[in-house]
Amino acid sequence: MQDLKIEKAIRLMVGIMILASLILAFFVSKWWLGIAAFIGINLFQSGITGFCLLAIVFNKLGMKHK
Repeated sequence: MQDLKIEKAIRLMVGIMILASLILAFFVSKWWLGIAAFIGINLFQSGITGFCLLAIVFNKLGMKHK
């Protein structure tokens, strides 16, 4: 996982979390859609401010930027 770039890792993590949220909402409870909404809000905030906590975490784990 060392050769994985931060931007690609963020896209993978967000995609997995949204799909998991949708699957759980379908099979368990509609309240799981809150995770997808939270992710959407964070993506919107990150686009405006440029701050992404997940990027900071991945950077500390040793992943490289582009």
